[in-house]
Amino acid sequence: MRFPPKAHRCPVGLFVLVVRCRQLHCVKRRTLLIGARCGERLLQQDMKTVQGYYVIKPEDLHWRPSNLMKIPNADYLERTGSENLGARLWRLPPKSANTLHKHIRSEEFYFVLEGTGRIRVGAETLTVPRYGGVLVGPDQLRQVFNDTDDEVLWLIVGAPEELEFLQGSKSKMDLSLIYPVDPKQLPNELAGVEWPTSGCDD
Repeated sequence: MRFPPKAHRCPVGLFVLVVRCRQLHCVKRRTLLIGARCGERLLQQDMKTVQGYYVIKPEDLHWRPSNLMKIPNADYLERTGSENLGARLWRLPPKSANTLHKHIRSEEFYFVLEGTGRIRVGAETLTVPRYGGVLVGPDQLRQVFNDTDDEVLWLIVGAPEELEFLQGSKSKMDLSLIYPVDPKQLPNELAGVEWPTSGCDD
């Protein structure tokens, strides 16, 4: 006996089909899959693409210290209004670290422009040579740090952009999704180091 498809409505008028199955676990699995696809469609619908193109010159970049770890950084795309892609330079001073964090949906590509990059992903610590890179999935805890005596310059590109972090967003981000553990904890390689230092700007 065949069962007719059952229509389910998800937000913003999108319709999806759940094909009934004789086994309950099969229905659950298919429902989860369709729910994920529904979320992807909603995300794509909410994100606007950039029209034309933008040229970003070095003098256009505005360098500022990050909120938690005071790492100098410059957002390439802040003037473009891009909602699909994030791209930022991070200049890590010697014996410093950025936040330990993860993401909700963004994949991030970490690319070393100057120096020798150091990054921990999950339980692993990686050494990335100049012009090398690491692609990290959203569910992985990661932290860029610098346990060398020289500055290290990273270009970090992420997509899709976390809409909740965009300027003017009306959504309140649950920061525990980004920082499930103390974001300011330092890796073992920087044991005994004070960062941010007391001399960093508030």
